Amino acid sequence: MIEQLISFSLRNRYLVLMVAFGLFAWGAYSVRSSKVDAIPDLSENQVIVFTEWMGRSPQIMEDQVTYPLVTNMQGLPKVKSVRGASMFGMSFVFMIFEDDADIYWARERVLERLNYAQRLLPTGVTPTLGPDGTGVGHVLWYTLKAPGLDLGEQRALQDWYVKFGLQNVPGVSEVASFGGFQKEYQVTVDPTKMTYYGITLPQVLAAVRSNNNEAGGRKFEQTGIGYIIKTSGYIKDMATLENVPLLSKGSVPIRIKDIGTVQMTGESRLGIMDLNGEGEAVGGIVVMRYGENADAMIKRVKAKMEQIRTGLPKGVSFQLVYDRSGLIEDAVGSIKHTLIEEMITVSLVVLLFLFHWRSALSILLQIPITIATSFILLNAFGISSNIMSLTGIALAIGVIVDNGIVMTENAYRNLALHQAEEEAGGPPGAGSPPPAGTTGASGSTPTTTLTPAYHE
Repeated sequence: MIEQLISFSLRNRYLVLMVAFGLFAWGAYSVRSSKVDAIPDLSENQVIVFTEWMGRSPQIMEDQVTYPLVTNMQGLPKVKSVRGASMFGMSFVFMIFEDDADIYWARERVLERLNYAQRLLPTGVTPTLGPDGTGVGHVLWYTLKAPGLDLGEQRALQDWYVKFGLQNVPGVSEVASFGGFQKEYQVTVDPTKMTYYGITLPQVLAAVRSNNNEAGGRKFEQTGIGYIIKTSGYIKDMATLENVPLLSKGSVPIRIKDIGTVQMTGESRLGIMDLNGEGEAVGGIVVMRYGENADAMIKRVKAKMEQIRTGLPKGVSFQLVYDRSGLIEDAVGSIKHTLIEEMITVSLVVLLFLFHWRSALSILLQIPITIATSFILLNAFGISSNIMSLTGIALAIGVIVDNGIVMTENAYRNLALHQAEEEAGGPPGAGSPPPAGTTGASGSTPTTTLTPAYHE
């Protein structure tokens, strides 16, 4: 098989050169389109189900949310394991799929099973899928530098303007906000006054919910003009919430302000985000979608930040806390520099020791062609150009050159022997006796063959 391949290549050398040039061109294109990252993604193929039920203890979350979800997620196709974690007000279920399972196919299977599992959960509790990102998907962290805004205003700016803008960037799975206060109206009731008026807590909740809503009516025409009827019932300030009626006592309405107080405050927090010991900060974490090009996605996010910056209040700007693009450029740049140095060093060594430019050229041409072909395979298997894959290519250059030297020296040796036999006269092999252990024509006398020694 190998002899036939060598013979075919020798008879069709121009075809071989065209194939080699085609592989090199294809590999050069693969280098430009290859996914670039600093570190390889070795995280497991997982789907996360997140459930929030604020105010409940970890034991309640474990018994009423985590356990029903974990038991019903068992048996999904291609699932290796199902893990659950419960904490105050939150539940996490991690489903680890086999490596060959497509991540979006796995998410569809989980959604199908959640449709049944949700009926086993308490009323009002809705599990949701986590982002379609990996364990190394946190590629960019940023904070808002806003000297004139308090933490509540910064968080509102992040949640209602910056976050929505960055989520539209291709390749972004999620923008997770952190820090600051999420503004909310807080009603603090007095149990004594509630007992005096005979009002229960469910009545207060129902009154607030029903008075914070809008409803539509029908359309009517008058003098050729159409009018649409609707009610305006959204709570827009604390005064409106304070005057929400609960019930009437002798035609006198009992309002929320009669049984408690209303204030604008922030949602209860379990922790704070401190930046370099300088105080609290508000920002977000950009999570990369599964299988995306980290370097290209970060560049798109930064370009989008420049567009968003024009709509921010005066004096507000972005401050990058963690940017993987710097690590990517340093890691990949270091490996590229090493590759170039190694190729130059190998070329000089081959030229110096072989001292035959045609033989050296045939060996050195294998280096760029082999490296370019390796990028074709990297893209085919979905492997990014990271510090580990590029280091493997750098280490393989020695093997490539060794193979070329051995083949070239062997070819040169055989050509030299062939030429010596032709100069000695007769057809190739006629001047050499049969191999050791064989017999002559009569089959009676064994002969011995002496072959010239070969020294590299």
